[in-house]
Amino acid sequence: MQVFKFGGASVKDSVAVRNVVSILQSQVKEPTVVVVSAMGKITNKLEDLVKAYFYKEGDVQAIFEEIKSFHLNIAQELFPNVAAAVYSDLNNVFVEMQWALEEEPAYAYDHHYDQLVSQGEILSTKIVAAFLESSGLHNKWMDARGLIQTDNTYREGKVDYSLSEALVQKELLPVLKTHQMVLTQGFIGGTSENFTTTLGREGSDYTAALLAYFTNARQVVIWKDVAGVLNADPKYFKNTKKIDELSYHDAIELTYFGASVIHPKTIKPLQNKGIPLIVKSFLDPNAIGTTIHEGDKRLQMASYIFKDGQILLSIQAKDFSFIAEDNLSEIFNLFSKHGVRVNMMQNSAISFSVCVDDDQHKIQALLSDLQDHFRVLYNSNVQLMTIRNYDQDIVNKLSQNKIILIEQRSRHTCQLVMKDGELS
Repeated sequence: MQVFKFGGASVKDSVAVRNVVSILQSQVKEPTVVVVSAMGKITNKLEDLVKAYFYKEGDVQAIFEEIKSFHLNIAQELFPNVAAAVYSDLNNVFVEMQWALEEEPAYAYDHHYDQLVSQGEILSTKIVAAFLESSGLHNKWMDARGLIQTDNTYREGKVDYSLSEALVQKELLPVLKTHQMVLTQGFIGGTSENFTTTLGREGSDYTAALLAYFTNARQVVIWKDVAGVLNADPKYFKNTKKIDELSYHDAIELTYFGASVIHPKTIKPLQNKGIPLIVKSFLDPNAIGTTIHEGDKRLQMASYIFKDGQILLSIQAKDFSFIAEDNLSEIFNLFSKHGVRVNMMQNSAISFSVCVDDDQHKIQALLSDLQDHFRVLYNSNVQLMTIRNYDQDIVNKLSQNKIILIEQRSRHTCQLVMKDGELS
């Protein structure tokens, strides 16, 4: 058997959904688990909905109606018959969302985030499953929250491997004996209390890898809007190059530093069982993509990773004592408490600098706690650039006309935190 994963761009509208059906009609020759993300950029819109609901930042009902209309418009283009069962399925989801939005927040932000944002995957898979069925591709829709079990770490659910594997073996594998295709959601899981969790942004890749691990799949294929894994983001570079083969080791390195084509947690479950990962284009499904598998051959091609929307924090003890183990322990405990992931760090005698995603609400809460014991300076709107297999000419060219706030180098990797304009 195999696992296919389709991201938001592959199901962004009715034309895209028809293309996914075409790919499955031509590519599925064996039992296949199909993992589907939320449609288009709907996760961003759902995040706006949660902020409007929890922080009163925006019109909750207007955003909700926009989300409803988006999905219903796609459904109407795929299912002209208004009596089609899919409309009942969609409206049931919308009613549950409306009920949740009418209640005042009773839990922490991250809890409400997971209950609402996860509905993007539910809505998407309801539409895709119904259209597959209407196109003659018999499939079984399954709720991933009954398969992938996590703890209560909302927005970054930690997967219970043993329980999840037992559920997949019991619930999913028997279905593949009667259906060639199972359709389920990426990104989401469930807790023992039947609350929904999410696995981190872009976590659908991780879902696909977990399901492959639990079922001993032959391969995982991730369908993207690019030809495979590229050596740079096409948003920043015109002349990108496709990487034909990657070792698990190099893939983990690239995803760790922020390469967006694969979720960082995806590789480890596949490496543990030697399951190859293939990244292919849904725009050209017959083209050869990128294969990620076991191997000793190290990537020689230069690769460029840019992370915008960063903030650089410089943390100092108020009494100007050394930043040593005790201070670092307290600092990292606070980062963990607020769910802030460090993208780069540098230590000096009296200062500890970190580059992190500038999530407004997380950062403000973190700063409030840090400032109880430390002096904190920061530069916002900075960019983190990582170059693997760099040379000095490349570094000079890409940092031209930039203010370099921090620079770190190892044998194969150069990282720069950079900013336009004057230092703050």
